[in-house]
Amino acid sequence: MDNYQLKYLRLLSKHYPNRVETAKEIVMLSSIMNLTKGSEIFLSDVHGEFEAFQHLMRNGSGIIKQKIKELYSDQLTEQEVNLLSSVIYYPNEKIDLIKQHHEDIASFYKWVLNYLIQITRNFASIYSSRKLRKLLPAGFSDIILELVAEREVGEKNNYYNHLLSSIIKLDQADKLIEEVSRFIQILSVHKVHIIGDVYDRGPGAEIIMDELQRLHAVDFQWGNHDIVWMGAACGSEACMANVLRLSLRYGNTDTLEKGYGIHLMPLASFAIEHYKTDKSIVFDPKVSPDDMLNASEQWLNRLMHKAISIIQFKLEGQLIGRRPEFQLNDRLLLDKINYKKGSISLHNKEHQLRDTFLPTIDPNHPYELSKEEQELVKRLKTSFLKSKRLQQHAQLLFEKGSMYKVTNQNLLYHGCIPLTKEGQFKEVDLGKGKKSGKALMDFFDQEMTVARSGKPDTAANQYAVDLIWYLWAGPLSPLFGKDKMATFERYFLDDTDEQREVKDHYYTYRDKPESCEMILHEFGLSGEDTVILNGHVPVSVKKGESPVKAGGKLVVIDGGFAKAYQQQTGIAGYTLVHNAHGRQLIAQQAFESRKKAIIEELDIAYSETILNQSSHKQKVKDTEDGEDINEMINDLYDLLHAYSNGIIKEKF
Repeated sequence: MDNYQLKYLRLLSKHYPNRVETAKEIVMLSSIMNLTKGSEIFLSDVHGEFEAFQHLMRNGSGIIKQKIKELYSDQLTEQEVNLLSSVIYYPNEKIDLIKQHHEDIASFYKWVLNYLIQITRNFASIYSSRKLRKLLPAGFSDIILELVAEREVGEKNNYYNHLLSSIIKLDQADKLIEEVSRFIQILSVHKVHIIGDVYDRGPGAEIIMDELQRLHAVDFQWGNHDIVWMGAACGSEACMANVLRLSLRYGNTDTLEKGYGIHLMPLASFAIEHYKTDKSIVFDPKVSPDDMLNASEQWLNRLMHKAISIIQFKLEGQLIGRRPEFQLNDRLLLDKINYKKGSISLHNKEHQLRDTFLPTIDPNHPYELSKEEQELVKRLKTSFLKSKRLQQHAQLLFEKGSMYKVTNQNLLYHGCIPLTKEGQFKEVDLGKGKKSGKALMDFFDQEMTVARSGKPDTAANQYAVDLIWYLWAGPLSPLFGKDKMATFERYFLDDTDEQREVKDHYYTYRDKPESCEMILHEFGLSGEDTVILNGHVPVSVKKGESPVKAGGKLVVIDGGFAKAYQQQTGIAGYTLVHNAHGRQLIAQQAFESRKKAIIEELDIAYSETILNQSSHKQKVKDTEDGEDINEMINDLYDLLHAYSNGIIKEKF
């Protein structure tokens, strides 16, 4: 036994101080290995649609109703299944509605509680008692444990009936139903994987992040819309300007102002001072007729939108100037403008600008911020850095997130793995040597750690923070995956060729099984059951596109969760469920409102596709959790050996 191993075992002995405690833990962990694998759900591109997200989490993407049908298809009618499911999803509201029409509410309480207890017991059967205690709601934990405990039938009937009758008599049934329903929601989903883009488009990204904070097992594979918010939280001024611009572009500032307390009054004051005479409508917000702003709100939004866009172009120009290693000089456009003629020369062609009112740009120094702009950026940056809720959410993304994840034969990433036109891994050099494939993803992961935990204002930290912006908009970014972000062209030019953003070659090759096999092999995966799970580019079901590509080796689960995409895609997104029996792709119906979901007892799934089925019912020992547990068991055996041979002294 070397010194390193001995040092580790001594640390381990602080948790398991003697042979009895060590043996008990080995027995417990060995038992856990034989529990059934829990259900994992995979989501991507939720884009701030908090009500639809909450509804999906309440029903476990259809897992709960599926379980009820599996257990009681011969006992319950379809109407009763829908009622029971709805009670679990929305216990308070549903019980209030039932009370208005049910004459014998006590009998209903007994009926629903008996089923809830049985459903809880079934979901709880794949968890250890230690884990269950951690997940139990605080209010009724002892009673719930008693109700779901395994007992003899005769004793159970008398004991349970008395317990339930007492709870109903003491007017605690509503609260117990609420607690048990919430417990079922928690137990139904073992892990949640978010494959990018919690932020932007919809109105409540911060509410979704609050929900995710409360989950017992969640991880993120960062999306480009997450990364830009993370950059802003780390002090990247270019990222901050993009966050502000996007919020104003879609007339959606609730997350900024109400969610994170980012004060926009300084921006409003600056915009009115410098752009109040502007007649252009190029920067009008893109909002649906239902969300249309009134005339004065629209006017102010337009001015703020334009003001921050110009500041963004300046800040990005400065970043590109100090990072020649990013090779982005072709995105320096402000110095290509002929300010007298109101035109710009690009690719040997002169284009007339759609908007020529640019009072805050100095033609001789187009990328310099004015003194007022410098002060405005400073105040906005302070607001981002001091927002406690934003910093908490950013920290969660950093701690639980990564560029990719390999889990249970699934390879997860949001955007792409950059490829050449020949379909090979593209070499990328951003000033720290050439990298491709997995090494490139690992490089970005490491730099993200430096951006968050490195010393502020050091050269290493500044590079890492600038790299976050590159991940948002860079042509070789795995999260962006296009040759350019044509923001300037979309605002100022009519030429659609100039506005065009060309996708990485990955999006051609991901339809080919051999390309997906190459990518999977790069990340250490092989075999029939391995799959790439991808987001970022919505699947247009309307046009006949399938989310399942490359003969089942890749699944795109961005199907339009965000309302902004649903007209284009024809559905409301996908969820992939991976349980003990295999993988199942769930196509989701559009979520209209919480009220409608409760009254009409709606779920979220409208179609289900079995992608593959396991040859045997998988257990924990078949998963990556099982690998970790097995490693721990081996370490504990080493500790037991050290105690037995007197290498480490026991403590009692």
